[in-house]
Amino acid sequence: MRIMMQVTIPVEAGNAAIKDGSLLRVVKSKVEELKAEAAYFGAVNGLRTGYIIFDLKDTSEIPGIAEPFFLALGATVNFIPVMSAADLAAATPGIERAVA
Repeated sequence: MRIMMQVTIPVEAGNAAIKDGSLLRVVKSKVEELKAEAAYFGAVNGLRTGYIIFDLKDTSEIPGIAEPFFLALGATVNFIPVMSAADLAAATPGIERAVA
């Protein structure tokens, strides 16, 4: 299942992680490990935030994916199932049945 993981890092924890080098190390490691389809980073509501899109094979993987962000960065982590445009197009028959 394609997942968009949102990682939001508190300012103080992010500042400390930038200074000690752990922020980039944790993020790079997880992006590579997940074989991310895409990864985007910016500020949302004044907080460092990343969006990492990857394939989640089994929900039992969630703790192992999230824990490094919790432990090293004090982050908030959200897992959001998402579709590509091709996935949405493939869902059209189900959508049409639902609205009929």
